[in-house]
Formats: sequence, C-alpha cells, structure tokens
Amino acid sequence: MSGTVLPPKSDINWQQVASPQVYQVDATPNVFGEFVQETLALTRRLFIQLQRRPSTLIAGIIQPVMWLVLFGALFQNAPKGIFGNTTNYGQFLGAGVIVFTAFAGALNAGLPVMFDREFGFLNRLLVAPLVSRFSIVLASAIFIISQSLLQAAVIVTAAAFLGAGLPNAAGLGAIVLIVFLLALGVTAISLGLAFTLPGHIELIAVIFVSNLPLLFASTALAPLSFMPQWLQVVATLNPLSYAIEPIRYLYLHKDWGLNSVVMHAFWGDVTFGGALLVLLGFALVALLSIQPQLRRTLA
Repeated sequence: MSGTVLPPKSDINWQQVASPQVYQVDATPNVFGEFVQETLALTRRLFIQLQRRPSTLIAGIIQPVMWLVLFGALFQNAPKGIFGNTTNYGQFLGAGVIVFTAFAGALNAGLPVMFDREFGFLNRLLVAPLVSRFSIVLASAIFIISQSLLQAAVIVTAAAFLGAGLPNAAGLGAIVLIVFLLALGVTAISLGLAFTLPGHIELIAVIFVSNLPLLFASTALAPLSFMPQWLQVVATLNPLSYAIEPIRYLYLHKDWGLNSVVMHAFWGDVTFGGALLVLLGFALVALLSIQPQLRRTLA
C-alpha cells in the first residue's frame, strides 16, 4: 500500500514573520496602574485591620472630645481677655485639640510598619514582585492621613455642639489643608523612624518623649502672650503652632485671607499664608529627609 507522506504542519505564522509591525503586541506593563493597585490593596489591608480592631480609632475620637469638655469647663471662669478676643475657652481650645489629635495620630504612623517588621510580614512584602516598594509607605501615609481627617471632622462637629461655632465652607477647606500638611510631615518622620529604630519599644519611647512636650511648647492650651519669653521663642519654632493659630483664627474671625496676621512671633508677624508655607516646607523637608533611609531599606 502506497501513499504520500505529508510533512507536519508548521505552527509558524509566516505572515507575522514577514510583517512583524502589523502583528506586534504592546507588552509594556502599565507601571502606574499596577502601583495604584498595590497601594490600594495595602491601604485596604490597613482599613480591614482597623475594622476588626476599631478601639484605636474610637479612643482617638473620645479622648479629644473629653479634652474639649473637661478643659472647657476647667477654664470657664478664667478672667476675660486672657485668651484673646474670645471668652469661650472651648472656642480657643478647639484648634489646639484638632491639631494635637492629628499630630498624635500621625506620630503613631510608624507602629504598624514596625510591627510588620517584627512579625516578618514586611519581609514578605519586600520579596514580593511589587512594581514599587514605596507603595508600602504610601499606603501607610494614606491610611494615617485619612484617619486624621476623620478625627478632625468629629472634633469640629463636637466643638460646634459645645458652642465653639463653625467656620464657613472655605474655612473648613483650609482646616482640611492644614491638617493634611501637618499629618503628612509627621507621618513621614514616624515612618522614617520605623525603618531606622531597632524595635517598637524604641519607637514608643520616642513618641512618649516628644508627644506632650511639643503640646505644651505650642499655643494649643495658652496664647503666646501668656507664656514667658523663652517659651514664646520655643513655641514660635514649633510646627504645631503654625497649624493651631490659622485654625484658631478661622474660629475667631469670619473674614480672613492669606494676608491675615495669625501670630505675633518674636521676629515679626506671621500671616495665614505664611503659616501655610511653613507647614508645606515642614512636610517637604520631612519627606526629603527620609528618602535615603527608605532607599536603603526598600531597595
């Protein structure tokens, strides 16, 4: 029996070989899209942790509200004029509570990263095929800043119910910007410490040492004129004062602008816009200062 033996059919697409430009497929990965996806996934993980254990957020909301109630009642009968143009200490204190709550929350931003380091989860992320390991840092920053803005909204609402009043829409937007800039800078410092210090004990020690001294060395609880000269100098060098005074000005003045003088420092007057520039510079310096440590750790 005879027959013709046919050669095996080739899988080569000769048309594609002849004209590769027609069949060329763009295999370039969408780096930005994958970076956003990684960041959102890591941020979602942090919010899931918060949902499972919301005690930190609840305590971070209850404590500043208690400050408003208790400190407001404590200084209710203070002499008129000691707190500036207002006789309502709750109105004076509201700005300080908003800023200090955002500061304290941002100062704790490095703790989740530190615990991930100690329990080995961070090492798993570092060996994972991530587009950019900076998504780990960005996710933590988004989580902390979102939490700070939520706490600030609750404090503003509680202060309004306690008689402190409520700024207008533009003033509320300015408060959001101020809290964002302060939380961004402090979060950057805390994350830098989380990658630098050997363990969470050292980070907690830094938080305890810097928390209350920076509060008392600011204008959160008393005006500059109430302080001794040396403490006035320290308070005008404290970034918290440049966040407190603009917010306080929003509560005490309906008409405000970037040229409005919000603080009388020992070197001259500080305007609303000048305070925003100081906060912006503080955030930029903090972000730039942690870049070398992040590159060494996340490389």
